[in-house]
Amino acid sequence: MKLFRPVLFAVVLIGTGCRDGTAPGAIVPITELPRNLSDPESKVIASSNEFAFDLFRTGNADQHKANVFISPLSASMALGMTANGADGATYDEMRSALRLTGATREDVGTGYKSLISLLSGLDPGTTFTIANSIWYEQTFPFNPSFLDESKLYFDAQVEALDFTSPSAVPTINSWVSAHTNNKIPTILDSIRQEEVMFLVNAIYFKGIWQKQFDKDKTVDAPFRAADGTTSTVKMMSRGEGVDYTSTPEYSAVDLPYGNSAYTMTVVLPNGDIDAFAESFNQAKWNALVTSLHQTEMPVYLPRFRMEWQRMLNDDLQQLGMHSAFFDGADFSRMSPRGHELLITQVLQKTFVDVDEEGTEAAAATIVGVGITSLPPSFRVDRPFMVVIRERFSGTILFIGKIAKLPA
Repeated sequence: MKLFRPVLFAVVLIGTGCRDGTAPGAIVPITELPRNLSDPESKVIASSNEFAFDLFRTGNADQHKANVFISPLSASMALGMTANGADGATYDEMRSALRLTGATREDVGTGYKSLISLLSGLDPGTTFTIANSIWYEQTFPFNPSFLDESKLYFDAQVEALDFTSPSAVPTINSWVSAHTNNKIPTILDSIRQEEVMFLVNAIYFKGIWQKQFDKDKTVDAPFRAADGTTSTVKMMSRGEGVDYTSTPEYSAVDLPYGNSAYTMTVVLPNGDIDAFAESFNQAKWNALVTSLHQTEMPVYLPRFRMEWQRMLNDDLQQLGMHSAFFDGADFSRMSPRGHELLITQVLQKTFVDVDEEGTEAAAATIVGVGITSLPPSFRVDRPFMVVIRERFSGTILFIGKIAKLPA
């Protein structure tokens, strides 16, 4: 029996529509956008797509033979909000890493704003939501202009919190959970002492296959993993026409959701999955999409569900975004104390569930911002001594060594 090879999934998760993701009874295929893209939108989309492949290749480099499921749109939007507070070399590096070099600051803001508006309601047969938020320590002086621009361009919910309160972390996590349909219940475990702001993007997608897989035809089948092991999976199957292409490097099918605005493109390399993933770029993607053509063939796709997460700090530094993470970062547009701020973390969590009916996916990206140097502190977190004395006579009343504390 032929073994099934690992696959690289390129999933287009853009758009918003009916809340339950139910495909309409009478499908009316969408063949074009309701309006032409503006120049800022085109720049943002082109940059986001280039960033998508760069981030995927960089992240995959040290995750060979392991699952990877990134939302570049979520990362791009969270970092785009953050970059709006940067200036000087820090801003230039962030803009370059996000592949937005050809766009002005105004282009980036208006591009994201109009793109979010365009995607709303694009396909009534698919659910897609984008939400942004900013949470900041209520005692730290952030520039009102930065917060106002975040609301204007990114439709961000902006809230001041007491970061020392036990309710701060649950409040942020609750927002993420609500905006990912509970698929990502937590994004934050704790707030570090130096952190004073979190910029968050959340994405939720639910699409019903335009041509669903028949559950009665799902069978147990072997799947050969990248590490050479073989497992038994639930293999779905469907017939009918499909958009397909093949080259000496790979074969691919395009599986539409709802009214055809959104699709899952499944790419099956003919060789090593990691070598192919690291060579896959915008040019190859464009060539793949333009070569798709309708053909009659059965499609076999494993049913799967997974969660994934990654700290993106190192990946972004490899893409040229260095100074934002270190002392000397310039976030002077964010705060009058801008030169004292830096990015502490860029964390992304994703979820995907593919079955016979369709696909449900979610992503959340959080960017932590903190002060570069904390005031001196005295942290007793190891064995210590104590002396109790009368201060004026110098009389020592008690002296002790605490080597172990009771649990």
